[in-house]
Amino acid sequence: MKEVTYLAPIERPSMDARQIETLCKDLGPHAAEDVICRAMEELAHRLCHLQEIAVHGPREDLYKGLRALSAIAEQIGMMGLSDVARHVINCIELGDVVAEAATLARLARMGEGSLTAMWDHNDLLG
Repeated sequence: MKEVTYLAPIERPSMDARQIETLCKDLGPHAAEDVICRAMEELAHRLCHLQEIAVHGPREDLYKGLRALSAIAEQIGMMGLSDVARHVINCIELGDVVAEAATLARLARMGEGSLTAMWDHNDLLG
């Protein structure tokens, strides 16, 4: 075997535009935009922090952080990101450290893709 195949998985974010529409209807477009921007900032911070906790932090902090990330993502319609966070939680509960590491890597990819997609499609608020 002389060939090495490099896998470059691409995560396609799953977004629920209805959640954005609901926020706009309930809060108005300007307040909804503010909520979404703050949530995106919080998600970016939490994604970085979760990677650090996964390596150096207590397991219970990782579990709590993933639950919070899932809830915030769901609040602004990032259903794919919320699902992957729950998948990492399942890996922790099962004690499968190999699957946990792989799913944490997937969480990072999905997080980046979801934040980029939301940023690129900020016209959903209008």
